[in-house]
Amino acid sequence: MTTDKPAAKAWVAIGCAWLLGFSMYGALLCVPPMVHIIREEFDITYAQVGFLISLPLGVLAVAAIPAGMLADRIGIKKATMIGAAMMSVGGLLRGAISDYTLLYLFTGLFGLGFTLVFPNLPKIAFAWFSREKVGVATGIYATGIALGGTIPYVITLPILLPITNTSQGVFYFWAAPAIAAFILCWIVVEEAPHTEEQSHTASRDSDSPLRMLGDRNLWLAALLMFANSMHFYVWVSWTPSLMVLKGATPELASAITSIRGWAGLPAMFLVPLLSYKIGLRKPFLWGSGLLLAFAALWAINISFSWGWLLMVLVGVLISGSFSMILALPAELSRRRSIGSASGMILSIGYLGGLIAPWLAGYLFDISGTLDWSLLGLFVIGLGWALIGALVPETGRRTGSS
Repeated sequence: MTTDKPAAKAWVAIGCAWLLGFSMYGALLCVPPMVHIIREEFDITYAQVGFLISLPLGVLAVAAIPAGMLADRIGIKKATMIGAAMMSVGGLLRGAISDYTLLYLFTGLFGLGFTLVFPNLPKIAFAWFSREKVGVATGIYATGIALGGTIPYVITLPILLPITNTSQGVFYFWAAPAIAAFILCWIVVEEAPHTEEQSHTASRDSDSPLRMLGDRNLWLAALLMFANSMHFYVWVSWTPSLMVLKGATPELASAITSIRGWAGLPAMFLVPLLSYKIGLRKPFLWGSGLLLAFAALWAINISFSWGWLLMVLVGVLISGSFSMILALPAELSRRRSIGSASGMILSIGYLGGLIAPWLAGYLFDISGTLDWSLLGLFVIGLGWALIGALVPETGRRTGSS
């Protein structure tokens, strides 16, 4: 009664979360490899193509808090199914049209589903796993996010486009994982063990938005996500240009940049697992920020021949810490408010993802170098380390830091 069946249900639920994470980032990041193709097909500018990437992140930043509150009220399964359905419909409709205004509209619909699903992923982990194992469960579904953010760069141009011939066909392909996640959630995944109890105590047990905004620990977690997003989106957006400035060919620069994704993939699972085994979270949080600060300084004077090692370091630190930050809403907030807390952290955190690439590009335009952006990442990394030191220890050894 207490072993195999609940464990099986838990793994099915986290498998659904994995598939949702994969579909979210696959559909989001299938756009960059197709920039030139989308420009030709829709007759739009580079800035307009870039907006296709930033639009779901903008929706997430604006709507993550109310989306998280909705997830707290209607339950995990229902919220996940609604979000997956919106992602599926938005993804399919992106492949069915040839007007760029409608392309934005349906990308926005996908973004709404993205926004409803993302704050709910930590809640899935917490509902089915013990508090001590939430970080490990988060690391598992976060590998889906990592693969979704890496595979499009590998298969879009050499495999998908020769088969589909158009960007619309690629959009169709990346709608499929969201459809599969919707079906899996509908048919196989059961409601979380404590959801029925929650549905009767939502208004009493949930933290109000004002109460959450006054929670120091959630603000610290949100600032960690902000710093993580700033680092992530600067590195993924501008490392190719950085390597070209240092003498690499564009093809080699792209290959070097892709190492970040492959290095980060195992780190998303192994870093939380190591943290769980040791019983400490904080050293991994503040240590990641400190090492990334000095990685940014190193990048100023590095030669491109050492770029692979830089990308391994950046990939492990950003991805490993990302998994642990995603687990913080479940570890720091009331069970009934996990979705709302996650929404707050993602909303504030992903503002960093919106600001950082544009600001780095602006500094590049006016200075002709990325050194100023790297110095900015150094400062952000130091701030990240300080915030990580202030976050409460949520591991088993709570008396340590």
